[in-house]
Amino acid sequence: MRGKTLPLAVCGLTVSLLLTGCSSGFDEDSGKEQQKSGKQELKVLIATSGNAETDAVKKAAAGWEKSSGNTATVDIAQNIDQQLGQAFAGNNPPDVFYVSTDQFGTYAKAGSLYPYGDKIKQADAFSPALTSAFTYQDKLYCAPKDQSTLGLAVNTDLWKKAGLTETDYPKTWAELESVAKKLTKDGVVGVSFNADYSQIGTFFKQAGGWLTNADQTKMTATAKSNVEALTYVKKLLKEGVLKFPKQLDAGWGGEAFGKGKAALTIEGNWLAGAMAKDFPKTPYKIVPLPEGPGGKGTMAFTNCWGISAKSKHHDAAVDLINELTSDSNQLTFARTIGVMPSKQTLIDQYKEQNPKSQAWADGSAYAQLPVNATGMRQVMAEFNTSLEQLASSDPAKLLGDLQKNGESVLGGSGR
Repeated sequence: MRGKTLPLAVCGLTVSLLLTGCSSGFDEDSGKEQQKSGKQELKVLIATSGNAETDAVKKAAAGWEKSSGNTATVDIAQNIDQQLGQAFAGNNPPDVFYVSTDQFGTYAKAGSLYPYGDKIKQADAFSPALTSAFTYQDKLYCAPKDQSTLGLAVNTDLWKKAGLTETDYPKTWAELESVAKKLTKDGVVGVSFNADYSQIGTFFKQAGGWLTNADQTKMTATAKSNVEALTYVKKLLKEGVLKFPKQLDAGWGGEAFGKGKAALTIEGNWLAGAMAKDFPKTPYKIVPLPEGPGGKGTMAFTNCWGISAKSKHHDAAVDLINELTSDSNQLTFARTIGVMPSKQTLIDQYKEQNPKSQAWADGSAYAQLPVNATGMRQVMAEFNTSLEQLASSDPAKLLGDLQKNGESVLGGSGR
C-alpha cells in the first residue's frame, strides 16, 4: 500500500482468473526436483517504492550472497501482479517475490506458493495479525516483509494559523469534525483522504465494526456500526470539510496534504518519504487517529516474501528470506525505506529510533488488515468505486451492495 490502488486487470483478465485457469498444474506438482548442493542462482522479483527500497533489498541480497556463496538476482517489476500471473501461467516464476495480502489467497489456493512457515526463524516474533494474513488452510505460507499503519497527519503551520494548539489534536469524531471546520478556509479544506476503504476502513473499526467476521468467512458489511461510520464520513463531505484528492486535483491524500490544499490527511508511514522527497518545506506532525464510538481503529498494510512452489531452490530461498527478515535488515529497511518492522519484538526499538513515527508504530497493536479472502479483490475494487460517489449516495445501500457481492464470493471461498 503506497497511497494508490493496485491495478486489477491483466491483459483483459484479472490475475485470479488467469491463475484459476492454470491452477490444476500447480496442485499436481508441488515443485521441481530440489537442488541440494553446489552454487544456487535465485531470481528475486520485487515491486519497489523507489530507489531507496531497491538499493536496500539489493544490498541485503548481496550480503546473503557473500555469506552463502549463492547468487540472488533482484529484478524490479513494472507490474508485479501481471508479471507473476504470466510467470505462473508460463511455468517459469521467479524463486522469491513480493506477495500482497489481496493476492495471497489466490496464489495459495492455486498451489503457486511453497509453504515454508515452519522454517521461518523467530516466527513467533512476527506480529500475529500479519502472519494471519498469510495463513491459508491453517498453514503459514510466507514471512511478512514489513508493515505500515495509518495516522492523522497535521500541517502544523495551518494548524497554528487556525488558532489551534497541541491540546486541540482531535481525540474523537466530534473533535475531528470541529477542527476540520476551523481549518476549512482560504482555499484549504480541513481534511482529505483517498476514497478507498483502506482509509475509510479506519472509521468502520472506530465505530466498532468491520466488513467481515474475523476469519473472513461471513460478510458483516451491513452492521449498524458500519452504517454509522459511513454516514459520518458522508456528513464531513456534505459539510465541505472533507474532500477526496480528485476534488483537489491531487492523485492521493499525501499530495493534497503536501501541496497545502488540505490541512489534515489520513495516511501511512510511507508519507514520511514522500514528504521528504516532494514536499520538504511542508511542516507536519503525525498524531493518532481519533477514536469513534467503538474505540481506537486504524489499518495495517503488508506484503510477504513468497517462494514459488515450482522453484528448485526452496532451501536456499528460505535461507535468503531469513536473512532479509533478520532483525538488523528489518531495522535497516525501516530506516531507509520508511516502513515499520513486521516483527512486533522490534517495534519499541523502532519507536526509539523514529520518535516522529510513534503514532504509526502504536497503531500496529490494534490495526485491521484489509479484506484478503480469496476472490474478494474485485468486490472490494467495486466498493471503492462506489465510495467515490458517497456524498450523493445512501451509505446503507452502498454497504448493502457490498454485503450482497461479498456473500456471492465468500460462500465458495474455501477460507
